[in-house]
Amino acid sequence: MRYDVVVIGSGFGGSVAALRLVEKGYSVLVLEAGRRFADDELPATSWRLRRFLWAPWLRCFGIQRIDVLRPASRRAGGDKVLVLSGAGVGGGSLVYANTLYEPLPDFYTDPQWRGIADWQAELAPHYDQAKRMLGVATYPLTTAADRAMRAVADRMGAGSTFHPTPVGIHFGRPGETVDDPYFGGAGPPRTGCLHCGACMTGCRHGAKNSLVKNYLWLAERLGAEVRPLTTVVGVRPLASGYAVDTVRTGGRRRSVVEADQVVFAAGALGTVRLLFASSLNGLSARLGALVRTNSESILGATVPGRSRVDYSEGAAITSSFHPDARTHIEPVRYGRGSNSMGLLQSALVDGGPHRVRRLLATLARQPLTYLRALSVRDWSRRTVIALVMQSVDNSLTLAWRRGRLVSTPGHGAPNPTWVPAGNTAARLLAEEIGGVAGGSLSEAFDIPITAHILGGAAIGASPASGVVDPYQRVYGHPGLHVVDGAAVPANLGVNPSLTITALAERALSFWPNKGAADPRPEVGAPYAPIDRVWPDRPAVPPSAPGALK
Repeated sequence: MRYDVVVIGSGFGGSVAALRLVEKGYSVLVLEAGRRFADDELPATSWRLRRFLWAPWLRCFGIQRIDVLRPASRRAGGDKVLVLSGAGVGGGSLVYANTLYEPLPDFYTDPQWRGIADWQAELAPHYDQAKRMLGVATYPLTTAADRAMRAVADRMGAGSTFHPTPVGIHFGRPGETVDDPYFGGAGPPRTGCLHCGACMTGCRHGAKNSLVKNYLWLAERLGAEVRPLTTVVGVRPLASGYAVDTVRTGGRRRSVVEADQVVFAAGALGTVRLLFASSLNGLSARLGALVRTNSESILGATVPGRSRVDYSEGAAITSSFHPDARTHIEPVRYGRGSNSMGLLQSALVDGGPHRVRRLLATLARQPLTYLRALSVRDWSRRTVIALVMQSVDNSLTLAWRRGRLVSTPGHGAPNPTWVPAGNTAARLLAEEIGGVAGGSLSEAFDIPITAHILGGAAIGASPASGVVDPYQRVYGHPGLHVVDGAAVPANLGVNPSLTITALAERALSFWPNKGAADPRPEVGAPYAPIDRVWPDRPAVPPSAPGALK
């Protein structure tokens, strides 16, 4: 039960860590709270709650987590936030929308880390590697939702910014299975995309480039061990290395695993929660600071009653546009029959005083129209979701109170409870499809909703400014590392999966091969650029598209 490295979590950061470390000769154990799914075990629709929803206390071990962050107290202030994230072997890649953008320019120059390095230049080769590993391709079709969103972009004066989405999907011929096209035969066979819209309930057809098809697949075949349904509850320092305390997910059976080093990759909330809950002295006082919601708003438009157009056709996200330099809007869809997320929708009302009262007045003016529009019957076929993201500098701070995370006001502007450009786009979208503009029910109560929570253990130049150093090692604990969204220091303004992957690729590229000298400066020393360390036993042949370059 002793490993060189224990990785907590199997999402984008954890899967990268598992592969790159086993390639360098380390014994690696990946601990994942969720279950393992074969393709045909993923939920057919979002109504298959035991396979879709994550609620272990209800014996639901699905792929979609829903958490609510609560303020520390009314007096202390803080924000409520509704957070959507992933669960299962493969983490967020099981439930995410396959969307793999590089961030907006503000990300690279955010004050939190701009003085450390030229981050755009530092990350460029790792974005390239991540794209090839995740099989990024431009979405090749134009859907009904794309045509409506292009019209919205034109009406907002941003038509020139409209473009198809880079996605992690194997297209090929729909439904045709072929030998591994990415890793020179080292990967699994793949099946061409059916454009069925079911990406966010887990692709049952083998087209989605989830982590179990690339990083984790390759890591396990080189000897990494993945242990599902294992929840980490604490990490303790030993005389040499660390003890990782676990319980069986949904149960009480406890066990301990020892490791020389530990990689935290449990998602932003999971990693921050675990760092607070563990017996670790000397952590930076910045733990929990700079938590970002990606300044998101989830809006949309729904056709009341029956729709002549099926808006569920296509991949989950197929295009986007920028109404201004800091705002990004994408049309999003669920597959046919996946209507349960429609329970989170509401009529659209702008932010400001008396928001709930204005919501009720809006509903009262057209009760029959909204009754039909807000029904979840056939919701995915007649709805175009609009995901709005911004790269503005705002945050909240998480604290640890009585065994749970709570929020307090953070650095910068408050997290937005509505985005004016997004509301404008939703209303125009409703006009284009002959529908009714909608918002998230939580936002009507001034509770932001995000599918991309970030930060809380951010990269910083010193313990005074961050929790991890520029190599993503935890200040005060050289054997601990954070390689997931918790380390991301700024809002991206785009879907974050590619950036989390690229940051992890960069951090792991500096690890030495097992038994070799570590080229990184000591933890706490000033940052210095160093060369990448190439692994002794790469998993991918050098001629393959996904090879290390």
